[in-house]
Amino acid sequence: MLAAALTLAFGTADAQKKSKNATAAVDTAKAKSLALLAAAKPATTLKPYKEVVPATAKTLKSFFSLHLVADRYLFEIPDSLLKKDILVVSRIDKAPTGFRLPGGYMSYAGDEAAQSVIEFEKVPGDKIVMRSVAFREFSNDTTENGLARTLINSNYQTIQGAFPIKALNKEGKSSVIDMTDFINSDNSIFAIGEPFVRNFLGFMATDRSFIDDAKAFPTNVEIRSVKTYNQKPGPNGTPPPFSFEFNSSIVLLPAVPMKARLADPRIGFFSNSYIDFDANPHGVASTSYIWRWRMEPKAEDMDKYKRGELVEPQKPIVIYVDPATPKKWIPYLKQGINDWQAAFEKAGFKNAIVAKDAPLNDSTWSIDDARHSVLVYKPSAIPNAMGPSIKDPRTGEILETHINWYHSVMTLVQNWYTVQAGAIDPRARKPQLDDELMGQLIRFVSSHEIGHTLGLMHNFGSSSTVPVANLRNKAWVEEHGHTPSIMDYARFNYVAQPEDNISEKGIFPRIGDYDKWAIEWGYKLIPDAKTTNDEKPILNKWMIDKLASGKQYFYGSQVDAYSNDIYKGGNLDPRDQSEDLGDDAMLASTYGIKNLKRVVPNLTAWLKEPNENYDKIADMYTEVVTEYGRFMGHVLKNIGGVYTTPKTTEQAGPVFEVVEKAKQKRAMAFLQEQLFTTPYWLIDGKLYDRSTTDYNLVTRVQKGVVLQLISPQRITNMISEEHLYGDKAYSVTEMLGDLKKGIFSELTTHTTISIYRRDLQKIYVEALITNIVKQSTGIDNDALSILKAHAKTLSAQMKAASAGANATTKAHLTDLCERINNALKPKDNA
Repeated sequence: MLAAALTLAFGTADAQKKSKNATAAVDTAKAKSLALLAAAKPATTLKPYKEVVPATAKTLKSFFSLHLVADRYLFEIPDSLLKKDILVVSRIDKAPTGFRLPGGYMSYAGDEAAQSVIEFEKVPGDKIVMRSVAFREFSNDTTENGLARTLINSNYQTIQGAFPIKALNKEGKSSVIDMTDFINSDNSIFAIGEPFVRNFLGFMATDRSFIDDAKAFPTNVEIRSVKTYNQKPGPNGTPPPFSFEFNSSIVLLPAVPMKARLADPRIGFFSNSYIDFDANPHGVASTSYIWRWRMEPKAEDMDKYKRGELVEPQKPIVIYVDPATPKKWIPYLKQGINDWQAAFEKAGFKNAIVAKDAPLNDSTWSIDDARHSVLVYKPSAIPNAMGPSIKDPRTGEILETHINWYHSVMTLVQNWYTVQAGAIDPRARKPQLDDELMGQLIRFVSSHEIGHTLGLMHNFGSSSTVPVANLRNKAWVEEHGHTPSIMDYARFNYVAQPEDNISEKGIFPRIGDYDKWAIEWGYKLIPDAKTTNDEKPILNKWMIDKLASGKQYFYGSQVDAYSNDIYKGGNLDPRDQSEDLGDDAMLASTYGIKNLKRVVPNLTAWLKEPNENYDKIADMYTEVVTEYGRFMGHVLKNIGGVYTTPKTTEQAGPVFEVVEKAKQKRAMAFLQEQLFTTPYWLIDGKLYDRSTTDYNLVTRVQKGVVLQLISPQRITNMISEEHLYGDKAYSVTEMLGDLKKGIFSELTTHTTISIYRRDLQKIYVEALITNIVKQSTGIDNDALSILKAHAKTLSAQMKAASAGANATTKAHLTDLCERINNALKPKDNA
């Protein structure tokens, strides 16, 4: 995130201030470097201040003065600002036509392009240097031989630029430098700082790059610049260049850093990580501070706050809605923001977050002003929304946010709602949803993204705490919601059946019990705790008591939970999944499939429009198959799964538990019934005749699940679980046997194998052969032995069954036998 991979020690574990005592230790380490810098050029001949900053200069005053003299941009740096931490955030103000990176990353107006912390320092030779600063390690031992001094000496900060002092303002005790050429240059501070993006661009064309404008506000300076980049030559020649307009916000970080709060794996906050040299007396430890806004009572209200009375914060979180937003959606977006007020009341604050319309025709307000947080409406075809924020890297304090709201997110939510709620809500059965329904969908997405701007991560375990039966209980689900957290990906209540007559209150997600608890835990002040570490035992007690009071406060990590492949990143917990509902994936998915069976036959009737083709209907069919695939993934993750529940030593019970064997076997039975037994209900011949969609979508789901079931990682992991948990675990041999019985059920029933099943069986055999022949990365010898034995048994059974089969089935089984036998004899094959 920062411009240079550097490290700076700061003086307390609370990160409340960098060590003042340790600063002197830097002098010796710097001496040689500064001497060389001074010798590189003769000392600058200073000019009179009025000659450098004439009366005709346009002066903008902020925490430093910015002088515009002709086409030059002069910074007047007060001595009091030297060695102070300054945050620079550059955003794309205008994006070039045709420049769209994968996923729309850094491609639209409002997207962040770079973020850095800098500081200015006077050096010999009448120069001021600008250094980049990072905060990755700290020690609060500032004694003569303390680690704080050593860390500073071992992490000399990179000089990004050196600027001759043009003049001194003796009255203001400040120095004037010319920053024009640096701002105009191709650098990672006032332009694109992400290497991934720079890989798509060539060198900057300086003749077509310039500073366009500058504005100053009390705590920040905004500089707008245009930069043109030549593209790298490709196979078809050199593409045309791209011109960006950037807005760079220069913000002075708080003089008194906010007291940081330690992260806890039992609750989902984004955090900054540091190496703490003080946490472990014989080594180091990783320390993480959560991201949160500074939320403090007014001085006169502190006693009220301590008594438990609700008070208004000194500085509420104000989020403006981009004036470019279509007017009819603004009330819903604002409501999604204001819905969080109830959560902040749990932390002791009323009116803590407020949505406002952006001022119109007000020259003092700018969407680029770093003092303002804005929900930015983007005319983009990307169906998404994001809630990023800008943080003080020293403490995790959120300073402001620019929420990205892409126009096509409405397409996304309509697809979700039609597929998941079409069977239970007649309002979803239209080509275009009514504005009121779409507005409510926008409201829930707005609340979700605001949660991110408040520091909250996804809670993909929240929905797993709700019994599936409750999702069909009208009274219960309308009172509590179908998931305790809006930060879950638990879109809509797809478990509810038409006969349950559940209203919107039991279908839509909303800010729930977990969300309110998370805001309370993260934002409630502990006035009597002087330091961050003093808060730790208090926060731990809060956490233990709350978790003991109800399952709804459980947090399931979002790490690797986006993927239904539990071995892609190591999250083996089937509770931590996106897009799932309830405490039983098999039962919930059975209800979900019942509803999909109601949706599929009606897609054409619901979505057809005069004078339009079938593309939209085909797209919705694709969404149905995608949802069906999610159900399979939710069930799949139970096989070989391990529950992970982080605990401190004060909490009883294990941290790791294997998923119950009976539940794993139920998962396998579900896959056999709902996936491997050909789902003919998904075959829509009429739609296939009228559009580009076909049954291959379903085949890909089958293939994906088969490949994951017999992946080397899963098999190796299940062998380990068998060693650790014994008979409690679902053994690999038993799993493969159950899988074979289902996929090759025709071998024992001696029935004809259909074309769909033949395709599935070929997928299975090819995956098996790949693991045997290539001995894929991650597979161990024990797993290889089991797979070979399994392959031999399967080959013998297929050979026996082929004897009385019809010609097509016999050819199919004979072919598969030959493939397995060749794989088991690699030397002969070679």
